[in-house]
Amino acid sequence: CDDEETFVQHLNALLTRYAQETGIALKISTYRDGADLVDPYDASLDLIFLDIQMPELNGLEFSKIVPGNTRIIFTTAFGQYALDGYKVNALDYLLKPISYTDFMKAVNKAVQWFELLQKAETSPADIQSSDDLKYIYVKSDYKLIQIELDKILYIEGLKDYIKIHLEDNPRPILSLVSMKMMEDKLPANRFIRIHRSFIVQKQKIKIIEKGRIVFGKDYIPISDSYKQELQNYVNKHTI
Repeated sequence: CDDEETFVQHLNALLTRYAQETGIALKISTYRDGADLVDPYDASLDLIFLDIQMPELNGLEFSKIVPGNTRIIFTTAFGQYALDGYKVNALDYLLKPISYTDFMKAVNKAVQWFELLQKAETSPADIQSSDDLKYIYVKSDYKLIQIELDKILYIEGLKDYIKIHLEDNPRPILSLVSMKMMEDKLPANRFIRIHRSFIVQKQKIKIIEKGRIVFGKDYIPISDSYKQELQNYVNKHTI
């Protein structure tokens, strides 16, 4: 989706070359503006190469109404939009003119994304939805990352993101997802919400002091509205 005819031709050439080299069959549609894409929009589209500066509906505006199963790679001549592209969870961000090498890297990200998504969707239903859940997939930094539940210490909610703190990783994993969505996905027999901004794994709770759970140097507050449920759990395991 781009209002520059020469770039549309260039991108079509890149896609054609990619299809010939990989053997992957592609169905390609072209649009000149975000407004042109809205009306006939096909929710089955996998990937959109999307310009940002267009006459009627720009790419950033359009990206906010695209269903989550469609991924976006922004294509623009202006580098100042990179942060905005990250905020709307674009898969990648390419600056014009686009080389085949950069194009390949971006498309390979998309292929890996859909392979991981397919793997997650084709896993046995009882593994993905029951209390025996072994792992989850989260979107982070243009990737779909598998996280083993056994390694999660706690989840911290921010304004628009969550931080997933792992016991074997000094840096938390950031993901653009709500605390409510994460709480609904996690098995209730293993995880407990102790604060509006914190969910902890029950078996990882080692120390509770002064109304806080201690994870090394981190102190997680326990709010009054969630205190009783945690107390009931602790009482069952106290001698």
